[in-house]
Amino acid sequence: MSITDPRSIRISSNLLPADGRFGCGPSKVRPEQMEALAAAGPALMGTSHRQAPVKNLVGSVRSGLTDLFGLPDDWEIVLGNGGSTVFWDVATFGLVESHSQHLVFGEFSSKFAEAVAAAPHLGDPTVIKTDPGTHPTATAQAGVDTYAFTHNETSTGVMMPLIRPVGSDDALVVVDATSAAGGLLWNPAEVDVYYFAPQKSFASDGGLWFAACSPRALERIEKISASKRWIPASLDLKIALDNSKANQTYNTPALATLVMLDAQVKWMNEIGGLSACNARSAQSSSILYSWAESRDWATPFVSNPAQRSQVVGTIDIAAVADGGVDANDVCAALRANGVVDTDSYRKLGRNQIRVGMFPAIDPEDVQALTACIDVAVEALRG
Repeated sequence: MSITDPRSIRISSNLLPADGRFGCGPSKVRPEQMEALAAAGPALMGTSHRQAPVKNLVGSVRSGLTDLFGLPDDWEIVLGNGGSTVFWDVATFGLVESHSQHLVFGEFSSKFAEAVAAAPHLGDPTVIKTDPGTHPTATAQAGVDTYAFTHNETSTGVMMPLIRPVGSDDALVVVDATSAAGGLLWNPAEVDVYYFAPQKSFASDGGLWFAACSPRALERIEKISASKRWIPASLDLKIALDNSKANQTYNTPALATLVMLDAQVKWMNEIGGLSACNARSAQSSSILYSWAESRDWATPFVSNPAQRSQVVGTIDIAAVADGGVDANDVCAALRANGVVDTDSYRKLGRNQIRVGMFPAIDPEDVQALTACIDVAVEALRG
């Protein structure tokens, strides 16, 4: 007999993960980060961001990210308020000179291209697009001064290698790393700007953007600033750069976000840096994809194993007519048992689950999640 209300399904406590948070952002926050926030509260919360305690915190974050990414000494970590969505606007003012090329393979990789297309001071962007579940490849193009990549497409669970196009000359490679930064490996030699928000691998809140900038990118920022292009102060990369060098932001930042981020970056460096963080995510993704491939009702959405994300896993569930179940019912059953945020990306419109596998998520919990899904599907199939 099939289950009519998936929320009535009960999963044995010995099968449940130790932590049931698998969201793709906001993501699981480690208890130690909350402890750090409580400890920092009296000294930081409600104090001026222009004074030493907060500036020291910003300096710690910038230094920790530099170490985590293995950045050369002449790179800068720049930050500002607003998150990755705001950074797309920041980049249209402060990074793209006139013509950009964009690789589009999902919801979020399309956003930067749309922002550039709407900017009246820039030429129409070149867009190279592939269907969700795959990624395109950049090609050098005359007149392009900025190549826009996405390291990991959060909506589809596709990751792509970061390789500077041969023949791109002095053009910048600008990478949206929002769901990749801290979980995937990358080589600074192939990139000029690696930008992200801290609510995914860094297990913090949103509301801030960070950008690791190469000397070539810093030169572009200075050049555009000197050109007297009109730029709103809150979106001015030169202002953000100058403030970042002083370990502050142009306007008041979210201090709780910085505290949790700082605690996470310290933990990441303590466990072995980016390689160790990537190893945790790679182990989790191997567990998830191997499990899906062994079930007759589940399939990794990304067919090419080399393009399957190690930090965001998307798994198609067979339709009811084909012996499967409604993925929404699976997610409802899991949530009723304290396992949350496994829902697919809403605009993709597929019968699937989506699983965050960021470094803070224990691979053992991903293993437990697969067992819980098995129980839910069995009950739903009757």
